Amino acid sequence: MTAGATVAGREIPPPPDERARARSRKRASRRNVGSALLFLSPWIIGFVVFTAWPLIYSAYLSLTDYDVINDPRFVGFENFAELVSDPKVALALANTFLFTAVQVPLYVIVSLALALLLQRASRSAGFFRTIFFLPKMTPPVAVGILFLLLFNGQNGVINQVLGWFGIDGPAWTTDPNWIKPGLIMMSLWTVAASVIILLAALQNVPEELYESARLDGAGFWRQSFSVTLPLISPALFFIIVVNTIAGLQTFDEAYTAFFGAGNTTYSNDAALFYVIYLFQQAFEFLNMGYASAMAWLLFGLIMIVTAVQLIVSRRLVYYEGEAPR
Repeated sequence: MTAGATVAGREIPPPPDERARARSRKRASRRNVGSALLFLSPWIIGFVVFTAWPLIYSAYLSLTDYDVINDPRFVGFENFAELVSDPKVALALANTFLFTAVQVPLYVIVSLALALLLQRASRSAGFFRTIFFLPKMTPPVAVGILFLLLFNGQNGVINQVLGWFGIDGPAWTTDPNWIKPGLIMMSLWTVAASVIILLAALQNVPEELYESARLDGAGFWRQSFSVTLPLISPALFFIIVVNTIAGLQTFDEAYTAFFGAGNTTYSNDAALFYVIYLFQQAFEFLNMGYASAMAWLLFGLIMIVTAVQLIVSRRLVYYEGEAPR
């Protein structure tokens, strides 16, 4: 008769040795769970203290009028209603989306071009990888100061180089039409991480696929669009998503260059990105409730943009073992 069987509607308990083994397995399972939680506890505590709690508290503050000095006063959705009528919010969003829409494709193109060059430089690839990665180590504040030095309209290095070719360089830091192009060019200073990711993806493309394509008469461009891009599309998609999120949160370089302490020389509406305006509301005007509402609006916009990218990726991104759709 098997353990746990029923006779005349009554369940017969398992033998004592089997019950002991079951209790032993349960104790071992609890010990394993306890050990796992112990090792995960630093991350769990850090997540709760530095991520989960600030998220919950900022959601509460977004429904209040709070100036840091006085206690929060509940105002419902007034902060969100004010976002709709605030012209500076619309300006900051327009600047941010325009910057991101231009910067991300350029960032990806430059990263891919450099990765392709590094792939061909077989012997010296390590040296050039180091050289390309060094700018990534530059602090963002230093990049913002460097922007003012390089793109100064009168004696900046960029305009001096353009002058060698008879080109009269624009006023990168004072002309509203050229502020964002200058910032976009400066953002390409830190493409190194993306270059390394794409280089690794390129090196994982099987060489026999290129050989087959060449045998079929495919040239460089045909190989690029039919072999290279589909097989590195997961890496490209990752870079696009990450840099889109980063572009929508642009702050450091633009704030340092145009909104730093004592910087009253330049007209900076063209460089007023969304996170900069959020920072001003929170720490300059002490409108913490309004700034929290702005933060949640940005969170929602990033979620929507990322969701759209994920939907589009289903038809454009090919993973290993998948047949092209």
